[in-house]
Amino acid sequence: MLFVLSAPSGAGKTTVAQRLLKTCPKLKRIVTVTTRPKREGEVQGVDYIFMNREEFEVKVRENYFLEYSEVYGNYYGTPADQVENNEREDLDSLLVIDVQGAKKVKDSYGECLLLFLMPPSLEELRRRLLSRGYGMENLEQRLKKAEEEIACARYFDYIIVNEFIDKTVEAIHTIVIAQRYRKDIFMRKPTVNDKKVLELIQRGVCSAFT
Repeated sequence: MLFVLSAPSGAGKTTVAQRLLKTCPKLKRIVTVTTRPKREGEVQGVDYIFMNREEFEVKVRENYFLEYSEVYGNYYGTPADQVENNEREDLDSLLVIDVQGAKKVKDSYGECLLLFLMPPSLEELRRRLLSRGYGMENLEQRLKKAEEEIACARYFDYIIVNEFIDKTVEAIHTIVIAQRYRKDIFMRKPTVNDKKVLELIQRGVCSAFT
């Protein structure tokens, strides 16, 4: 499965993703490519894959990205090969992107689940953004963008309110584990070796549902 986590800026998606990866086995994050400048403390290939615009546009022409978009004047893209590598290694993928990217992934990659991380309130989101040091002009721009993104939440598969981070991580962890036990996934990759059991599941007569 490809799990797509989206949220407005300041809602805490990066922190939630970092904690989720520590608690959820066989879940690996897809490292997004971006043209925005590297921030203090960020590590190339860990937080993001940093490229300049020319390099990014070459990758676009090479169909390197599962999806890409421009946000606040910078490109962001999802490398398709990372998702494919995780599939080969029998790992689930976690992708942390904005709602615009989430929609593109949903359209182009069927086996995905969209998770929307919701701030407890717009006022709390404002407080979190202020604590990050955004100036008023940038702050209002991000809040306006957040309202547009929150309006998209109804198109996601799950909405999780991020008020207390431990509960948020626990909720998403539960969703990830539950998805691994879906019938369609079991039918593609059974977790039992008993041939008789598999034959009954696939072709046995079930009088209760017929």
